[in-house]
Amino acid sequence: MDLVGLLKSQFLCHLVFCYVFIASGLIVNALQLCTLVLWPIDKQLFRRLNCRLSYCVSSQLVMLLEWWSGTECVIYTDPRAYPTFGKENAIVVLNHKFEIDFLCGWSLAERFGVLGLYSVLSSAPVSGSPLRHFTDLVETNAQVGADRRPSRQSLLHFRDYPEKVTSFLIHCEGTRFTEKKHQISMQVAQAKGLPSLKHHLLPRTKGFAVTVRSLRNVVSAVYDCTLNFRNNENPTLLGVPMRARAQLSSPPCRRIPLEQVPEDEDQCSAWLHRLYQEKDAFQEEYYRTGTFPETPMVPSRRPWTLLNWLFWASLLLYPFFRFLVSMVSSGSSLTLAGFVLVFFVASMGVRWMIGVTEIDKGSTYGNMDSKQKQRD
Repeated sequence: MDLVGLLKSQFLCHLVFCYVFIASGLIVNALQLCTLVLWPIDKQLFRRLNCRLSYCVSSQLVMLLEWWSGTECVIYTDPRAYPTFGKENAIVVLNHKFEIDFLCGWSLAERFGVLGLYSVLSSAPVSGSPLRHFTDLVETNAQVGADRRPSRQSLLHFRDYPEKVTSFLIHCEGTRFTEKKHQISMQVAQAKGLPSLKHHLLPRTKGFAVTVRSLRNVVSAVYDCTLNFRNNENPTLLGVPMRARAQLSSPPCRRIPLEQVPEDEDQCSAWLHRLYQEKDAFQEEYYRTGTFPETPMVPSRRPWTLLNWLFWASLLLYPFFRFLVSMVSSGSSLTLAGFVLVFFVASMGVRWMIGVTEIDKGSTYGNMDSKQKQRD
C-alpha cells in the first residue's frame, strides 16, 4: 500500500472529516436560524443566502467523493443534449440501487454548477432536514396517496426560486433495490400485466405524475439517468473516505423534453413504465458489453468543493487541536478518560451517520404485502 492509500485508511483522518462536517454544519444551521429575520422582509434574499449556506455543507461530502477518493465520472449522452446540462430547470429520474447514489447525484449536480439547489438526504443530521427546511427544498415521496395537496404546494416553491437553474431529483422506485423488494415488485408487475424488469423495481407513478404536473412550464426536460460503477462495484459511504484509487461512475443520461411527457395521469403512468422498461434494456446492455450506446462525456470537477472544505478545516481544526493538546498535557486521569469517551462517542457517531445510508437499514417500503402495493 502506498503512502496515500495508508493515509486514507487511517480512522483518525475519517474522524477529522467527520468533525469538520458536523462542526461546520452546526455553524451553518445557526447562521440559517439568523437569516429567519429576512423571511418577512425579502424572501428572495433569504432563499439566496440559504442556498449558499446549504452548499457549504453538502459540498463537503462531494469533496470526499471527488478529491479524496478520486472518483471520476463519465456520462454517456447525446452530444447535442450535453450543452444544455446545468443550464435549464430539469427533473432528474435516477435509479435507487447504491448506498451512495444520492452522493453521486450531488457530484453530477456540482459538476454542472447546480448543487446549491439539489436534493438533500432527508434522514441525515446537519445535511438533511434542517437544510431542506431552510432552502424550501422538497423531497416528494413516490408513494403519494389520495391527498396530494401538500406535495403540490411544496413543489410550487420552485416557481419563486431566485436561482437561474434548479434540479429536482426523484427516485421513482420509492426505495433502494434489494432482491426481496425486486421479487415483490415483479409480483405486482405480473398482477398488473406489466413487463418484468430485471434490474429495477416497478416505478411508483403517482409521485412522478404530481411532480410533472406541478412543475410543468417551470422545468424544461426530464433527465433519465442510470448510475453504474466500473467492474460492477457496489461502493458504500463507509468506503468513500478509504478508497486509495479512483472508481469510475458511468451513468447514461438522456434528455427528454417535458412536452413529450403526457399531462394525463394515466398516460403519464404508462409513459413512466415504458421509460423504466427502456432503462432496464440499457442496463442489460451495459452488463453484457460494459458500455452504453451513446457518446462518453467527462464533465470536469470544479475546485469549489475543495476550497470550501479547506476553509472550514483551517477555521475549525486549529482550535480543536489546541484543545486536545491542553487536555493531554494536563495529565489528569479524569480529563484523559473524558477524551477517550469523546473519541468513542465520535466514532459511534460516524458509524451511525454512515448507517443512515446503508441499504439493509433503509426503508421497509417495498417489503409490504403485494396486495397493499397494488394500490398505486
